[in-house]
Amino acid sequence: MTDAGRIDDRVMAGPPGLGLAVVRDRAMRLLDFMVGLWIFSGGMVFVEPAPYELVFMAVLPLAFVAGMGIYRSTYGLLAIMIAFIPFALIACFQVKFTAISDALIFSVVTVFLMLTSYFIANYVAEATERRMRLVMNAYTAVAVLSAVVGTLAYLRLMPGGDVFVIYGRARAAFNDPNVFGPFLILPAMFALQRILLGRGRVQIIAGLIYMALFVGVFVSFSRAAWGHFALSSGIVLALCFWLESQARDKVRIMIMSLLGAGMLMAAIAGLLSIPAVANLFEVRAASQNYDTGDTGRFGRQGYAFELALDNPLGIGPHEFRNLRVIEEPHNVYVSVLHVYGWGGGAMYYLLVILTLWRGTKALFKPTRYRLIMIPLMATFTMLVGESAIIDTDHWRHYFLIVGLIWGIASAINMAPRVPNSAPKLLI
Repeated sequence: MTDAGRIDDRVMAGPPGLGLAVVRDRAMRLLDFMVGLWIFSGGMVFVEPAPYELVFMAVLPLAFVAGMGIYRSTYGLLAIMIAFIPFALIACFQVKFTAISDALIFSVVTVFLMLTSYFIANYVAEATERRMRLVMNAYTAVAVLSAVVGTLAYLRLMPGGDVFVIYGRARAAFNDPNVFGPFLILPAMFALQRILLGRGRVQIIAGLIYMALFVGVFVSFSRAAWGHFALSSGIVLALCFWLESQARDKVRIMIMSLLGAGMLMAAIAGLLSIPAVANLFEVRAASQNYDTGDTGRFGRQGYAFELALDNPLGIGPHEFRNLRVIEEPHNVYVSVLHVYGWGGGAMYYLLVILTLWRGTKALFKPTRYRLIMIPLMATFTMLVGESAIIDTDHWRHYFLIVGLIWGIASAINMAPRVPNSAPKLLI
């Protein structure tokens, strides 16, 4: 039985016909390749539109030709996206300083990213194990490549590597180190899970991946990414220990955790032995001027919230920077209210709340797919918190994780419960 057979609420299938069946079979094989390419392209966002957007424009019609299933359990994502659109469009016409075309492009990008969530949710719900393995292999490959490129460029060990560094911080092929660092965390959490629950060669490879991604996050010098990495690692450790490990595994997990913590501390000490790294670390670890005062990060957030309360229809994208404070508030939960209006903000809040609820609920059902949900929720929970201090509403991997949580939750809901036995790593 395929993974698709475990989910019996499929509502769309291709019409019968031998010739069409052959076409759909070939289209589905090509779709898998294109999805892998699409995920891999998520690590290259030097230009806009990025390859991520361009490849997805080929993935979407291919999925239709291949007859990919659509599931009732993902209708919530679709409903949120449809309900969000009118509020976002109305807000675009409230702009005073920004061109309406620019405002529309900003809102269209948001809707586009919501669409990617809906697509990937249905994609992994249909053939969960195989497709999650494909998605995470592609994601891990580009994350490790990005981490290595960023690290080598930061250490000036790569000819022409200055293009991958900005403000003395590694950014790889991203526009901002604050996006580069968090992008590396999801595959690091899957690697950590393999370290804790795997055996032999699996643990060694996972350890190398985790270490490479850890160093990449460190040299991004993003304080939010540092905290995100540490707290997500703690959540993965706690959930694997509590939900998936047997008595004989718990001692091994504790020992592995202590050894891993020691290795990470040694890696940090090695990096800090480089004077340039130590100096930048001291600067980034200290309080920053743009965090404090009336025009600092938190002062801007208070002003932005007052502005949102006074404008129920929103003021539109890019307007905030033309008002009293020229820098964005860097708080998504405040920004969505004044950018998209109260209605658009409510839809965004609903997206976050329902994703957290579905993911958390799925964690408490013992199925063969629960191990996949643990790194996803460990990463997304911290992204939700990080959104209060940084703009994540146009992060591609944020919406990818949202869709993956909905897709895995669908698979978990339809999968039979399994007894509490030795955990089996699926991806």
